[in-house]
Amino acid sequence: MAKTPKKKQNQDPETTGHQWDGIEEFNNPLPRWWLWTFYVTIIWGIGYSIAYPAWPMISKATPGLLGYSTREEVAQEMARVESANAENMSALAEVDLTALAEHPEIQDYAEKAGSSVFLTYCAQCHGSGAAGAKGYPNLLDNEWLWGGDIEAIYTTVAHGIRNDVDPEARYSQMPAFGEFLEDEEIAAAANYVLSLSGEPEDPSLVDEGETVFMDNCAVCHMEDGTGDRTQGAPNLADAIWLFGGDYETVVETITYSRFGVMPPWSNRLTDAEVKAVSAYVHQLGGGE
Repeated sequence: MAKTPKKKQNQDPETTGHQWDGIEEFNNPLPRWWLWTFYVTIIWGIGYSIAYPAWPMISKATPGLLGYSTREEVAQEMARVESANAENMSALAEVDLTALAEHPEIQDYAEKAGSSVFLTYCAQCHGSGAAGAKGYPNLLDNEWLWGGDIEAIYTTVAHGIRNDVDPEARYSQMPAFGEFLEDEEIAAAANYVLSLSGEPEDPSLVDEGETVFMDNCAVCHMEDGTGDRTQGAPNLADAIWLFGGDYETVVETITYSRFGVMPPWSNRLTDAEVKAVSAYVHQLGGGE
């Protein structure tokens, strides 16, 4: 049973009766101002829960008597911004992208609006600075799989790459050569490909690899390995690699192939927004 609180002989405050290893706990009451503040916060919390959305339910939160909605507030702010930019967006939708430079004000707006579109929808793959990552192209250089003029960029953004959503998506497919080439042939081809832009892993296999390349790869990557943009076949002679240019990675690419997919944005963005992000990407430094 708990001990009865007692007074200490030296007029110390009353104790709670708890004791641990000879240490006793004083029974000091909380300051009255602190208690009243605590009670006020409880009353305020109850009032807030009644007036504003507060308690999560199965599909939504309690609406609150005031009918306040942060979503509606954001929607109103977005509508205000869209209304303010409506004239510029309309002008951008009507202008020919190839003639954009002839309209400096529209071009300036397009690049700034395109930056926002890019950071919202494209940066997740291409990076906030558009430098890309493994498997995601660098948009700052002048090496383009499907072309880097502004019309080509617009087509790529609007329809995407190798997706099954847009019938106009850019499409090509690299065979998995591991299904019909021997490992020795793949090793030779990899050494030849590496020799086009640097040092092969085994120079003795380069001549054999050239034969394998001409028989199987040149139809897409061209006889000199410089690629073909109409097919999205990358240039293999520039030492710029989308998935990596070391020997093991090149062997993996030849064996299993690559099949990068980009979604179409014409079904999610307005035509003016697609034009804006195309203009933004085009002016980053690698646009032709």
